[in-house]
Amino acid sequence: MSHPKLEQAVQKVDEFLAAYPTLCQYDRLRELEKKTGQPKAYLFFAIVSLLTTIVMSIGGSKLFSDILAFVYPAYMSFKAIDSSDATDDTQWLTYWVVFASFSITESVMTFVVSWIPFYYIIKSAFFMWLYHPKFMGAGLVYKQIIKPFVMPHLQSFEHSKPQKKEE
Repeated sequence: MSHPKLEQAVQKVDEFLAAYPTLCQYDRLRELEKKTGQPKAYLFFAIVSLLTTIVMSIGGSKLFSDILAFVYPAYMSFKAIDSSDATDDTQWLTYWVVFASFSITESVMTFVVSWIPFYYIIKSAFFMWLYHPKFMGAGLVYKQIIKPFVMPHLQSFEHSKPQKKEE
């Protein structure tokens, strides 16, 4: 007999899997559950653990953090393109501006990355904070850091553009 807290956790994972049947391959997990006699939640954790191990062995923490920073935001951006709501468009455009700024800064400052302990764990947590719907950190980073730095340069660029000659 298993622990009640474990049963409760398995139930919550099963509800999550059922809520996203296509993404989590719910039907295949159900078939595996019937064949093996193991709960879908255990199988799901085993598959996620295996995929994480493969990704970590191929590309290490950098690849893992890059995938984490890209896959979910890309998925949500595709959904935002097809939605009629403009707020999600703004949210994801802001995220991609922050993502690009961070990526460029990271590539220029590669030597600093090696000095920071647990850099890729911190980077992963940072990107999850940027795109998590509860925090919407990308908007804050854009308004507080990127916009004050970039906008004065964009405005001066706009004013210095050559004007079209009228014929």
